[in-house]
Amino acid sequence: MRSMKWIPSRFNAISQTERGELILYNSYTGAIGVVTEEEKKTVLQALKRSGIDRDLLPIEKTLAECGFLVSQQVNEEKRAQFLHQTLHRTDTMHLIVLPTEACNFRCTYCYQDFSRGNMSRDVVNGLKHFFENKIPRLEHLTVSWFGGEPLLALDIIEELSETIVEWTDRHDVTYQAEMSTNGYYLSKETLQTLLKYKVNRFMVTLDGSKDVHDSRRALTNRGPTYETILNHLKDIQTLNDSFEIYLRINFDEDNLSHIPHFLEELACYFAGDPRFQIFCRPVGKWGGANDEGLPICDNRTAETKIWEFTEFGINRGLNMSSIIESMLMPTGAVCYAAKPHSFVIGADGQVYKCTCFLQEEYNHVGRLHADGTMDVDFDKLALWVTSGEEQDEHCQACFFRPACQGNHCPLYRIRKGKRPCPYEKRKIKQVLRLLHAQQSETK
Repeated sequence: MRSMKWIPSRFNAISQTERGELILYNSYTGAIGVVTEEEKKTVLQALKRSGIDRDLLPIEKTLAECGFLVSQQVNEEKRAQFLHQTLHRTDTMHLIVLPTEACNFRCTYCYQDFSRGNMSRDVVNGLKHFFENKIPRLEHLTVSWFGGEPLLALDIIEELSETIVEWTDRHDVTYQAEMSTNGYYLSKETLQTLLKYKVNRFMVTLDGSKDVHDSRRALTNRGPTYETILNHLKDIQTLNDSFEIYLRINFDEDNLSHIPHFLEELACYFAGDPRFQIFCRPVGKWGGANDEGLPICDNRTAETKIWEFTEFGINRGLNMSSIIESMLMPTGAVCYAAKPHSFVIGADGQVYKCTCFLQEEYNHVGRLHADGTMDVDFDKLALWVTSGEEQDEHCQACFFRPACQGNHCPLYRIRKGKRPCPYEKRKIKQVLRLLHAQQSETK
């Protein structure tokens, strides 16, 4: 009987370590593997387009199990289409909740206008009713606390979290929560309070050492913020609890040259502690009053510096954000705004799809009412959730399709009419090398 023919997956990417070992990645299975020097020749031969028309060797069987080799009968395009349909599951939900839209900072590149303060009582009650109605029908719930500065409304976060934890526990629904905060009020005691409510991932922004950071991310009265944030983080580090704090470093032409020095400073405090992880990203124009005057980097510089800074940090013992590896997983690089069951709840009950360009009418997709019902404009919703790979032949042919599905940033596609390819895809070989380098550092 003729054996099955095996061919390389269309979703493979290959990189090399500094020592010449192969790093294999498949975006459909999420598999990432390292091939030793001894196995390298056999593996490269197995991954030739001509395929394998015989029984597989042991190492080739491993390649097949990980998805790097697939049967010639497999229709990988259909597999990717089916994976896309999993985004439409109705038993999972992600809400980004703005307990306040006020902020104690006035960052130079911020796009928000702070016209609304704390969440009204009607909206708080509406959310509690919404959770009570929705949670029994879910398998999984994720809540992201956002703002403004969410910790200005810690009492509202606690009140809502009481309801969420009670109902998810009662109905055996898995629940995870995260927070984007400027860190000014993230004391050790506050973090411990949030951990009780299962908030265990935090994004805290530091744009440089004291003078640089304070010139970009000052209080409303222009007062300094750096030392307060750093002291909180160092205090938090003394805890034995499990959590992740992503140290986001926003860069533009103004602070670009300072970042390497700042990474060395961060390494003095957080090197070797995997709970503190760096996440470097370029400043963008996201619809605020400051957009025209922002000294943003050009695309080539931005793409280069993200990974240059990340590598610099890894080499000094800092951990790269786990966000990066999660982006490489199936559907991992699809933006929340492109997912049908992900919504942003404003402090006044306005429902959005995206946390940027909040004034744009196409981003106003619904409203939450005091009784817990949510009105949704499905025509506007469709603009966000059907703007990707369905219409884009380039996305359909891309090796990264299962991970981002043409919807890494639906807002970019809506506004620009162009493909929003993620930074990770464009520099995939370098990203794979950095993942391997980090794993080598932690062994």
